[in-house]
Amino acid sequence: MGNVRDLKKDINYVLGDIIEAVYIWEYNNTSKDTKKSEAIIDEAIETFDELIVKVNDKKVENKKAHFKAINAELETKGRALIEKINKLG
Repeated sequence: MGNVRDLKKDINYVLGDIIEAVYIWEYNNTSKDTKKSEAIIDEAIETFDELIVKVNDKKVENKKAHFKAINAELETKGRALIEKINKLG
């Protein structure tokens, strides 16, 4: 893992891509209800906020393990959001 800036970029890119995928789904499915898709966007934004707060936490003793855990959480939550997008069908 590189540094804090790279981790912040990864969080931004992953969750930004997920939000973009939801918008694309909505654009391609204009006749369908968007309540579930909007909930996915809200969840992605909440996840972004939570992860950035964790990244900016200065009171961490083992920074390497802390950032590794954040990266793992990003991957887990990102996959869960992608699964939700795939189930919108």
